[in-house]
Amino acid sequence: MSELAIHNPATGERIAAVPADDGACVAAKAGRARAAQPAWAATPLAVRVACIERLRAGVVRELESLAATMTRETGKPIRMSRNELNGLLPRLDFFLQQVQAATATETVHDEGGMREQIEHVPLGVVANISAWNYPWFVGCNVIVPALLTGNAVLYKPSEYATLTGLEIARLLHEAGVPQDVFIALVGEGAVGAALLEQPIDGLFFTGSHATGVRIAQSLGKRFVKLQLELGGKDPTYVCDDADPKAAAESLADGAMYNTGQSCCSVERIYVHEKIHDAFVDAFVQAVEGMKAGDPMSEETYIGAITRAGQIAVLEAQVTDALAQGASLHTGGRRLPGPGNWYAPTVFSNVDQRMELMKEESFGPVIGIQKVSGDDEAVRLMNDTRYGLTAGVYTPDEERARRLLARVNAGSVYWNCCDRVSPRLPWSGCGDSGVGLTLSTYGIQAFTRPKAWHLRQS
Repeated sequence: MSELAIHNPATGERIAAVPADDGACVAAKAGRARAAQPAWAATPLAVRVACIERLRAGVVRELESLAATMTRETGKPIRMSRNELNGLLPRLDFFLQQVQAATATETVHDEGGMREQIEHVPLGVVANISAWNYPWFVGCNVIVPALLTGNAVLYKPSEYATLTGLEIARLLHEAGVPQDVFIALVGEGAVGAALLEQPIDGLFFTGSHATGVRIAQSLGKRFVKLQLELGGKDPTYVCDDADPKAAAESLADGAMYNTGQSCCSVERIYVHEKIHDAFVDAFVQAVEGMKAGDPMSEETYIGAITRAGQIAVLEAQVTDALAQGASLHTGGRRLPGPGNWYAPTVFSNVDQRMELMKEESFGPVIGIQKVSGDDEAVRLMNDTRYGLTAGVYTPDEERARRLLARVNAGSVYWNCCDRVSPRLPWSGCGDSGVGLTLSTYGIQAFTRPKAWHLRQS
């Protein structure tokens, strides 16, 4: 059996090697999941709930070691790894609290001897190809509601977060989820491709638009339920009546948190000309105060770039922006030392011709563009093939609502950014994908409605 080598992106050091699956292993695991799923679906919901409650307890119990594992293999600063795990807990609580009501059989008509009901039955075998940037958040958005609703899960963590994926599997099995009901697959893209060939009932993917297109093309003829959570080029508009310093500090965090490696990171900022210069000054000051360094240090805010190849993308965007006349305020270069490092980078005097205003950066690079007013800001915010999130900063809620109603995005923010709630659906439009996770809709996504027509004889 081949091995998958795991490297620390902050140092380049090889930290582990784990056995990797091949096509035959994937097929065998899919067969086991198919055989195990009916018994799991027949297991009382209370038993399934108890398993996830024990998973939650395991996360609390082992939080420090789980955070360290995530930091070592992704380069995420340790305090942000802790934030992710602590933030996972209320998501688990939401699923646990809502699953019974969200999946209860509904009687929609009962009259004249005819009763009509809607039952929510599990999809069956759910395949999940997950992401590395928030492996616990993104993984459990699928894994937990899928298991609670009676599905078996074939889970392929990203090759850049494999150790975390295996920890998720271990804790679920220790919590009582049967070995064949939740199965982890280890490997790179070939393992994901092999998974697509299996007789699955649903495919839930989080990752790049390019990979999402290939998955959709692969499954298109099979009518498998498909959900694709893809990228974003998330814009924010700072109005003339906003506090430039407060908005700048909030948006600097929204752009640079997790080293900018979030699908909902702020990636484009449009600022009204009346406060543009004050905003840029405050934004640069906030970014220059962010400490880059050892991800295991409590003081570190900027961590490593998880995927070495992404640095070339950032460099190309910076080169293009400079060539077209953008003003570089800070950063714009690799940082020295072993591992994958890039300085937080801020541009102003940008426009929509530039790659950093069109294509996803997925790193600590941001462009700030001056606008003359609301109409220009909305037009530029919508000048994208993506539609994940968008925000407006203004003290006037009605103004924000009017503007955000005109913006094509799955999630919109007033005076905040880079925020996800378990109570609200997470979805996008355009090239940001199809389907949703989170909210009660994100629980029902792992079921299909079965219509019952019941006539009393």
